[in-house]
Amino acid sequence: MSGETQGVVVNGVAVDPTGYASPAVAAVRELLRQRAVAVGLLDDHAGGDAVAAAIEQLLDREVAIPAASDDECRRYYEAHRNGLRSGDLVFVRHILFQVTPGAPLDLVRRKAEETLTAVATDPRKFEELARALSNCPSGENGGNLGQIGRGDTVPEFEQALFADGWIGILPRLVKTRYGFHIVSIDRRLEGRVLPFEAARERIAAALTARVQQTALRQYVRLLAGQAEIRGVDLDPAATPLVQ
Repeated sequence: MSGETQGVVVNGVAVDPTGYASPAVAAVRELLRQRAVAVGLLDDHAGGDAVAAAIEQLLDREVAIPAASDDECRRYYEAHRNGLRSGDLVFVRHILFQVTPGAPLDLVRRKAEETLTAVATDPRKFEELARALSNCPSGENGGNLGQIGRGDTVPEFEQALFADGWIGILPRLVKTRYGFHIVSIDRRLEGRVLPFEAARERIAAALTARVQQTALRQYVRLLAGQAEIRGVDLDPAATPLVQ
């Protein structure tokens, strides 16, 4: 099967993908629901919160997630010291081109790219264009977000702000769950590298999340290989995490 289509069926059960991120996510949830019923964690007629709780219990029981060792955490620490800092601050302005359900994505991106070209050519236009075009309340202040530290914003925006030591208008759009951002980093205040002992918990959580993602995909792949699924392709490379 080459892609996702209408009429998703998992082991003879029709799946309604309404309210899910995709038909694949709906199919995975049904696959896990059926497994929870099969191992006695859930009544077949239960729904809602009971299903979610049973799936969580099922994954805790059947998907082993090994804890990160000290050696693994130390190797990660040595390789990512610059990203394990405390007190880093950036002073930021942005222009947000919001993406809403049903919005023409290509048109929104094109307008953002045209505006990026304009402000890169003449940075003095940044505040004027922020007031005229930004879908963020900060547009009234010329796009000024003030100072931002690590953990203050969504991960994809934070990554763009702290990926390197760039100062000025970023030469690329920043895509987040909210839309496309034109970003100007006007000033940086560097913090300090955290000692290993202070960073270990954060590192262990990051490593565990990485292992968990792989383990969940493998588990879903195993269940899918034993099931009859129609109307959706649960290719292991694209299988979504449980939602």
